[in-house]
Amino acid sequence: MSETAPVVFPAVTPPAPPVKKSKILAWSLWDWGSAAFQAVVTTFVFGVYITQPAFGAEEVVTAQLGTALLIAGIIVALLAPITGQLTDAAGKRKLWLGITTAVVVGCTALLALVAPEPNYLMLGLVLLAIGNVAFEFASVSYNAMLSQVSTNANVGRVSGFGWGMGYLGGIVLLAILLVGFIFPDPGWFGVTHDGGWNIRVAMIVAAAWFGLSAIPVFFAVPEISVDPARKPGIRGIVTAYGTLFRTIGDLWRTARQTLFFLVASAVFRDGLAGVFTFGGVIAARSFGFDATTVIIFAIAANVVAGLATIIAGFAEDRIGAKPIMVWSIACMILAALLVFLLAPLGTWVFWVFGLLLCIFVGPVQSASRSYLARLIPPGREGEIFGLYATTGRAVSFLAPGAFTLAVMLGGAAIFGILGIALVLIVGLLLLLPVRTR
Repeated sequence: MSETAPVVFPAVTPPAPPVKKSKILAWSLWDWGSAAFQAVVTTFVFGVYITQPAFGAEEVVTAQLGTALLIAGIIVALLAPITGQLTDAAGKRKLWLGITTAVVVGCTALLALVAPEPNYLMLGLVLLAIGNVAFEFASVSYNAMLSQVSTNANVGRVSGFGWGMGYLGGIVLLAILLVGFIFPDPGWFGVTHDGGWNIRVAMIVAAAWFGLSAIPVFFAVPEISVDPARKPGIRGIVTAYGTLFRTIGDLWRTARQTLFFLVASAVFRDGLAGVFTFGGVIAARSFGFDATTVIIFAIAANVVAGLATIIAGFAEDRIGAKPIMVWSIACMILAALLVFLLAPLGTWVFWVFGLLLCIFVGPVQSASRSYLARLIPPGREGEIFGLYATTGRAVSFLAPGAFTLAVMLGGAAIFGILGIALVLIVGLLLLLPVRTR
């Protein structure tokens, strides 16, 4: 097979029938609810809460948090491809999504037990790590369902709609929690800040939000068929690793462009993660944003990213996923450089060009998902999206490392944005040679 055809395996499939809009909406509601874990638990609320001085010395707590998330990342990198492969083979994609979603919801609810005392630090870290592993596994199954709720003609806008719903859902929930529990004292239902109950109750609300939002997909999207050629049980697990390595070998021999895309996407996706991970740090230390202003900026950033993702999805189905990714990454690099160069002019620089930077994050994420979905033949979605998760985890050190190195060399937090821009540049350079059909 020619390397110019970036397919995973040779397959010929007839045109798919149209998918009902109700099925697409039900699928996207999982994305809407999942932001409860991504935005509230890991990024803006609990991740900040557990690093407070009440849990211990800042450097100790931060190091332990990083270690917990590192362990979680290693587990995901090792197991994501074979769990996706095995659930595809057993016809249990929806069941596995249900189990892993329930684990995420349960871990989120149990975070309410984490009182602001050193004795509860380990409980919080363990729940956070388990929740992260389960969320990544759930995301593999959820992403694999994209082919069940879209056709080749509309996969871009369906993916964009789902990703945009995730951004907007996270902002709606975050706004509710900030107004109802986190900022006021007392908040709704008389919840006070004593004992960290404002944060702990917020975790219960977030768990309920995700759990209720995830329900429709299990009724609307059917389960996939069993593959009788695959082996079940322990023997199947051992066989799955052999199949994984053969898949990588097959990609190298017959569909090298797909393998190149997995590598390129891993790099630029880590750069995208760095934008949101370190954006608050740059805003606070380089532009003087206080905690409230950082949260307001985060809300604005997620709103523009969500809307841009939905709009870009329609454009993608017309012009293709790769142009969306290339131009979006290029615009992000330009915006990052302008933030750095114009920083002395004041806070408006970060509001304008920082938000411009965030606009293009969602379209790249969505286009990357739909681009890969177009390449996967039916029945192998979980396996390849598991590999997609693994390659992302394998290079997850790039953005943090580049950010830290740039700050050390430059002597100020603002230099960190050059490190993020560098990762995006490398990802773009790796993406440009990838040929599309």
